Amino acid sequence: MAQTLRIIKKYPNRRLYDTEISSYITLEEVRQLVLDGETFEVRDAKSGEDLTRSVLLQIIAEHEEHGQPMLSPQLLSHIIRFYGDSLQGFMGPYLERSLQVFLDQQQQFRNQLNSLMGQTPWSMLNEMTERNLDVWKSMQRGFLDAATAKPAEPVRPAGRTGKKPS
Repeated sequence: MAQTLRIIKKYPNRRLYDTEISSYITLEEVRQLVLDGETFEVRDAKSGEDLTRSVLLQIIAEHEEHGQPMLSPQLLSHIIRFYGDSLQGFMGPYLERSLQVFLDQQQQFRNQLNSLMGQTPWSMLNEMTERNLDVWKSMQRGFLDAATAKPAEPVRPAGRTGKKPS
């Protein structure tokens, strides 16, 4: 079943209306749609103009301002310099491909790390706990066996009999 395109309408009062759930939503909820991999478009409620890029840029700007910035002033300056440059048309696709390569490498790294560590840190902790429990049980069994064992007969040196010499 193909996923339908979710439409979010932006009204002049800057409110966002999600037509799928018939409710107003916040920018943070739009961000969550992005994180969840939802396909959507933001459209001007009156003209129908596509405002998706503008809203996504607004989300980025707010996170850059209030969160831990990802885009340094130098990087932003370089991007600005490409506007109007003869290579401007190549910059967007180049950044998209570069980011995709980064994401692929990140996934590869996570897969390798998971194969080294097991599925999760919890599974590793569970395995370690089970091993420690087995060692503990073995140690207790050894103590129990030693405590319940019959004392051994004293060993006599070789060549001697139990008789006294006459």
